[in-house]
Amino acid sequence: MTFTRGCAAAALLGSFLWAWPAAAADPDLRVVDAAKRQDRAAVKTLLAQRANAKTVQADGAGALHWAAHWDDVEMAGWLIDAGADVNVRNDLGVSPLLIASTNASAPMVERLLAAGANPNAASVGGESPLLVASRAGNATVVAALLAKGAQVDAVEPVRGQTALMWAAANGRADVVRALVRAGASVHARSTIVPREYQTGSRYVAYDDVRFVVKVDDGGFTPLLFAARSGDATTADLLLGAGSKLDEPAPSGASPLVIAAHSGNHDVAMLFLERGADPDAAGAGYTALHAAVLRGDVRLVETLIARGAKVDAPLERGTPVRRYSQDYAFSADLIGASAFWLAARYGDVAIMRALAAGGADVKFVMSDGSNALLAAVAASSGFGSGDRRERYLTPVEIAAKVESDEENVTLETAKLALALGSDVNSVNRNGDSALHLAASQGLVTVVQFLAEHGAALDLKNKRGLTPLGAALQRQRGEGGVTIADDRREAAAQLLRKLGAPE
Repeated sequence: MTFTRGCAAAALLGSFLWAWPAAAADPDLRVVDAAKRQDRAAVKTLLAQRANAKTVQADGAGALHWAAHWDDVEMAGWLIDAGADVNVRNDLGVSPLLIASTNASAPMVERLLAAGANPNAASVGGESPLLVASRAGNATVVAALLAKGAQVDAVEPVRGQTALMWAAANGRADVVRALVRAGASVHARSTIVPREYQTGSRYVAYDDVRFVVKVDDGGFTPLLFAARSGDATTADLLLGAGSKLDEPAPSGASPLVIAAHSGNHDVAMLFLERGADPDAAGAGYTALHAAVLRGDVRLVETLIARGAKVDAPLERGTPVRRYSQDYAFSADLIGASAFWLAARYGDVAIMRALAAGGADVKFVMSDGSNALLAAVAASSGFGSGDRRERYLTPVEIAAKVESDEENVTLETAKLALALGSDVNSVNRNGDSALHLAASQGLVTVVQFLAEHGAALDLKNKRGLTPLGAALQRQRGEGGVTIADDRREAAAQLLRKLGAPE
């Protein structure tokens, strides 16, 4: 048994109703059983025979709960007229009004309220009719509850969230408008909970304390919820009601940064139009970094036009779940510029936009990696992931085409060189881009680099030339072995070019 909308308490109500045998409570459960079966004729007949409309099951749920569940307003009226308790609650504290509010049924809510249903009766989990109605999204239901005295700023006890937060989080603009008109606080914050998060690669040992950071989680205002959910209309309404444009979450993330990181282009653009600070970096990264991470070239261009600092460094990693598809900055990217990140991600459109905006195209990371090295090093992904380190499902991995991946690397390498990267720069291991391309069997990239002056005899700190790197049986990042035939093809090309071992 399921409900139209997702209220946990109401869903549990359903499981209890089906699980308990009728004989466990009052023996005269005929009205409840008929209502559960949606047998309207039987309900009407039984009530005419003066059967008890107040009888409840073993878990405390009665026929009126079932009428609300099936959204049968006429049946509910029969039961109420026959004396059913409109405020009856089951063992989970779920009332018929809570179910009707979850179902976003205005006629049922209005009928129950007219009969005296308590608009503030919450479940044992703290979910009130106004909260679930705000999530479900029917503004008429919300208005009816408010008119009968529902507490507009009541909070649920688990995360300290209000109805306005739930509406904003679910993009319920009409409900947001109704709640704001009723005086809901746009400045309220959810509960702040200190947590420890992993910020290393999602493929490292998850208990690696080197990458664990403490973050104040929660503390969101309605506007921060809107920034994360991505509804521009809701965000606009909240700003009009007095929400503070640049007021950050306790983590330091501004609404603009949250919108950009969440991939919510329209909301981010709205914030910029309203004057949001493009350089806010309280969370350790700016909206520009986030836009690069999400591949949003139009937002990148807009941020540049708004005066964003194009070379601001990434200062902290972000929380990441193990083997996830989250868009996250791992801690080993600290210090990176937006341009370097774009090269790592193989995003040539964003690289061009940043270059046109004055970015330092010759930026070098602390490990010696320039944009060219970043582009080639990331081409193998992480075995189970993509250039942004996001975990790929087995289906996605099977769909990957090596030639497509190699072409992205080639095009990125071409642009990096054209913009001034040194073809023979090396990282802390002494590897040049040619070493990296050869070890991955990227034949077209090897050819390109050699044609543009890559040193064939350059040795890395292990004493390997690019040909030696191609011949060595080494494993790629994530424990994925580079195919021998690809590496052999690269080795044959290097020999043809006269490269020494």
